[in-house]
Amino acid sequence: MIVRTLDECENSERRVVSETGTWESTRMLLKDDNMGFSFHITTIYANTETHIHYQNHLESVYCISGDGEIETLADGKVYPIGPGTLYILDQHDEHLLRGGKEEMKLACVFNPPLTGKEIHDKDGVYPLEAEIVDD
Repeated sequence: MIVRTLDECENSERRVVSETGTWESTRMLLKDDNMGFSFHITTIYANTETHIHYQNHLESVYCISGDGEIETLADGKVYPIGPGTLYILDQHDEHLLRGGKEEMKLACVFNPPLTGKEIHDKDGVYPLEAEIVDD
């Protein structure tokens, strides 16, 4: 059995803060836990916009608190996000994720699982594990 608290993960290298200053992600369950998916608590900062295009991963996202919206770039549709909203990026949907008036707390599941070192590249993509270069 694996037991972790959000607090202990936030105070470790499992907490990743974006270079853009628009989000942070606490990666509570990762590939090396051998569950077949990864689980993250992500904070999207208020009044921000992040371009994302997970070409190598599928993601499900549940909003715990806060507000924002997601815009799918293929069709320009905008969906409000609030507590209780689940959105599923089942088609590797390229999108803009916007934080609203208050920061959003999101619970995220990735398949394939992340290793914990991923950051978005210039196109909003998380690379596959084989493409990640350690510092």
